[in-house]
Amino acid sequence: MTTNTPPAPPSDTPPALAGRREWIGLALIALPCAVYAMDLTVLNLALPAISADLHPTPSQLLWMIDIYGFLVAGFLITMGTLGDRIGRRRLLLIGAAAFAAASTLAAYAHSAEALIALRALLGVAGATLAPSTLSLIRNMFHDERQRQFAIGIWITAFSVGSAIGPLAGGVLLQWFHWGSVFLAAVPVMLLLLLLGPAFLPEYRDPQAGRIDLPSVALSLGAVLPLIWGLKQFAEHGAVPSAFAAVLVGLGVGLLFVRRQGRLAYPLLDLGLFRRAAFSAALTTYALSCLAMFGVYIFMTQYLQGVLGLSPLAAGLATVPWALSFVVGSLAAPRLARRWPAHQLLASALLMSAIGFALLLLTNHERATLPVMIFATIVMSLGMAPVFTIGTEIVVTSAPPERTGAASAMAETASEFSGACGIAIFGSLGTLLYRERLLAALPQEVPLSSATAAGASLGGALNTAAGLPEAAGSALRHAAGLAFTDALHAVAAAGGVLLLIAAVLVRRMLTPRGDGQSA
Repeated sequence: MTTNTPPAPPSDTPPALAGRREWIGLALIALPCAVYAMDLTVLNLALPAISADLHPTPSQLLWMIDIYGFLVAGFLITMGTLGDRIGRRRLLLIGAAAFAAASTLAAYAHSAEALIALRALLGVAGATLAPSTLSLIRNMFHDERQRQFAIGIWITAFSVGSAIGPLAGGVLLQWFHWGSVFLAAVPVMLLLLLLGPAFLPEYRDPQAGRIDLPSVALSLGAVLPLIWGLKQFAEHGAVPSAFAAVLVGLGVGLLFVRRQGRLAYPLLDLGLFRRAAFSAALTTYALSCLAMFGVYIFMTQYLQGVLGLSPLAAGLATVPWALSFVVGSLAAPRLARRWPAHQLLASALLMSAIGFALLLLTNHERATLPVMIFATIVMSLGMAPVFTIGTEIVVTSAPPERTGAASAMAETASEFSGACGIAIFGSLGTLLYRERLLAALPQEVPLSSATAAGASLGGALNTAAGLPEAAGSALRHAAGLAFTDALHAVAAAGGVLLLIAAVLVRRMLTPRGDGQSA
């Protein structure tokens, strides 16, 4: 079996259809993607048990959660290019072995420092999964319809992993030690290691140069401060450390980009951005992630803090959203056969914007819960084709030998946009919530409680619990109204972003008279 990318078939020869081996291979690479997504959320449930066992400091607890996502984001571009060089299957199997080993060690960690270090290793290993698996799909499925369906399955794996992560973690923690949330990944990775060589083909760039280590260092120096700074903005507002981190990240990022322009085999191929389809799809993907993540953090708080749902009931209320995303992802290839990409993506973005607009019909009464659930269904059904077809455009508009790098760019755009959505929307929404609450603060609430109540919805509810019944009830009502106003503002902003994305994708992907995209 050759390790080089096969030549493209002649234009008059229809692409070969994938067979049983390719579909089994798709199932194999979907499983670790689900585990990767689960690992982003499952640790949150285990924190109380970890705290009781390892006695970490508050700062160590935050690093246990954050270090995984930070290093995934930091190493995505490096791993995408490395896969193009050494082979995408080889990198995937190396990452799977490292993920299984780190998960096993993390399950039996005896100190907070050890667990943080192992979570960091999990992040590095996790960064191999998305670009390797997506680029393999590009090379396994040459028929456009099959490839779109395969990418829909790939995206669905991430969605399912995110949805079942808290549920699976809760079941494991109910009966087993906290380390079980890490051990759950081991059988999946071992299955990939066992069957991967038989069902996954190997592809690499036969003309790939050496990995430029200074570029690796610069990419980490750009990504990590940016992600950390955006997270600081989301959690603490416009603090000096957040500004400093973002400025450092942007400065190092500029140096990184300038260096790529001088390399024969760059870590980030800037030439890809000269392809209109690539730029349009990547921009649309990024704007959609920004809007979705920005609104999602308010919706989860709204369900519990405003509507008063229990954690279980709030989780169940998000199930229709997750299921709709799965349905939309699987239906996207069929829709793509009926409409051109520019029409499908623009229509899907418009539909999702309508879902965002429906959130404006909610209020602080639980009677509007069905409205919110319906809004999330519309949002998901519209957003899913954007991710599925947009991702397919990103990976197919790149040359076959650079698919790994293109896949990594799509994932990096998702990570950055999600962080930006949380930071920007979170900061603006929190500011609006504070102003609305303080302007309508009931007279029964002492001014000494105003600062804590205005900091967050959770702070208002905790403050209300310590006040006399009348004052506490008045504060909860005012906080609910203020937070609902903030949710409406964030939803409106997200809807506008999606409308902008719809206009951009319509203009940039509409074919010209010569058959090329605009």
